[in-house]
Parts: sequence; C-alpha cells; structure tokens
Amino acid sequence: MGDWGFLSTLLAQVQSHSTVIGKIWMTVLFLFRIMVLGAGAESVWGDEQSDFICNTQQPGCENVCYDWTFPISHIRFWVLQIIFVSTPTLIYLGHAMHVIHEENKMREQISSPGGTRLIKMPKYTDEKGKVRIKGNLLGSYLTQLVVKIIIEAAFIVGQYYLYGFVMVPMFPCSKTPCPFTVECYMSRPTEKTIFIIFMLVVACISLVLNVIEMLYLICTRVRCGSRPRNYKNTSPENPASLSGPQWPTTDDAHKQNKLNLDMESSHSIGGNLDGAKEEKQLLSGH
Repeated sequence: MGDWGFLSTLLAQVQSHSTVIGKIWMTVLFLFRIMVLGAGAESVWGDEQSDFICNTQQPGCENVCYDWTFPISHIRFWVLQIIFVSTPTLIYLGHAMHVIHEENKMREQISSPGGTRLIKMPKYTDEKGKVRIKGNLLGSYLTQLVVKIIIEAAFIVGQYYLYGFVMVPMFPCSKTPCPFTVECYMSRPTEKTIFIIFMLVVACISLVLNVIEMLYLICTRVRCGSRPRNYKNTSPENPASLSGPQWPTTDDAHKQNKLNLDMESSHSIGGNLDGAKEEKQLLSGH
C-alpha cells in the first residue's frame, strides 16, 4: 500500500472547517482505519495468494480458484473504501478554501486606502479565517455528508456480498481447469476474521457519525430558522418608529386646559368667601 501522508495532510486541513462530530469522524478515520490498515492488516494478509493452497497439482487451478474466491483482496478493497469515502470531504475542502480565498480578497479591498465600502462583505469567515458553516457552505457540507453515507453503506453491503464477514478456512472450487471439485485452504482464517470484523465495526461507526452530524446540522438550521425575530420590517410607507416621550394630542391639551380653568375658578370662589368671612368678623368686633 502506498504512502498515506498526502491524503492525511489534506484531511487534516478539513478539521478546522468541520463541526465537532466531523472532527471525531476524522479521528476515527486516521486512527482506526488508515493507521490500523497500514500497521497491522498488511502484515496479516501479506501475499495471500501464495498462502492459498488447493489439494491439486493441476496447473492454473489455484490461480483460478483464488480469483473466483477473492475478486479483490480485502486490503485493496479497504484502500478503495477509504479513498472513496474521503473524496467528498476533499471536494468540500476545495470549496471551503475557495471561499476563504475570495473573502480574504474582499478584506484586502476593504482595508486598502482607496478601497470602497460598497462591495459585498465577507459572511462565511471571520478575521482569523475561521469558517462559519452556513448558506452555500452548509449545502456543500450536507451534500458531502449524504454522499459519504451512501458510499459507506454501499461498501459495507458490497463487502458482505463479496466475502461475507467471516473468513472460512476451506473453499470448495470446481472452476476450469480444475479436474474435479478441489478444496482450497486459506492461512490464518481466525486472525483475518478479527480484522474483518474490526474494519466492519469502524465502518459502521463512521456511518453512524455521518448520520448524526447530518441530523445535527439540519436540526440546528431548523431551530435557528424558527427563532422569533425582534425587529420589524421598515419601508417608506412603514418607517421605523423611535422610542421616546409621548407628546400630548390636541384633545388631551383641551382637556388639560379645561381642568386648569375649573381649578382656577374654584380657587377664586374659595378666596372670595374667605374674604367675606373676615370682613364680617371685623364689623361684628366694632
């Protein structure tokens, strides 16, 4: 198997543009698929065709039986699975890098001395280059998740129909040029079965993580979209109103004036009565 360094470098850049669940998926891909495949699985399988032995001396019988039993070896099948599953993520990375490049150009134009303020403002990245998954980027991210789910499920089903999930030690074969039904034997079937089940479990975990991440993004988007908004739409016919002191209307002014006149008249009547009483007391004293 070739060097995984180039693919690992590309996938590592996706972590800064993914959700938390996406970063967990990336960790599972690195640790439990790429590293295990490169460190342990190759040594277990090795040159599996040379260890495939049939109880016949007929020339070509073993090669034909091996090709019929294993149309593609498990190692190459898993390598193709990792490459195909990683491809949608790499396409999303290309889209995200394109968006970052375009919005960095916008910021350079805005910050330039003669830059105009009327151009489109960046909305997917901040000043530190961190990507906010929304809009077209959200659509791209959800698309690559759906494609990964389909590819992952297709490879799991394909592995079941090609080999099954258990490596049996003996395979009967009656293909031409075998003179009769021969019995062919595979080396280390139990150890290979353990690796097959392990890779199957990891593939199922990756599939579940993709489904959870897709549901998380959809639910987050729906919850944000249904959140009540506190602002009103304004237009020339319906201008925005400013909160401030409420000035009295004409009717309120008339009512207040009438009330003031009544109070003044009551005060004047009360003053006249008090003066009359004082004058009467003075006359009676004399």
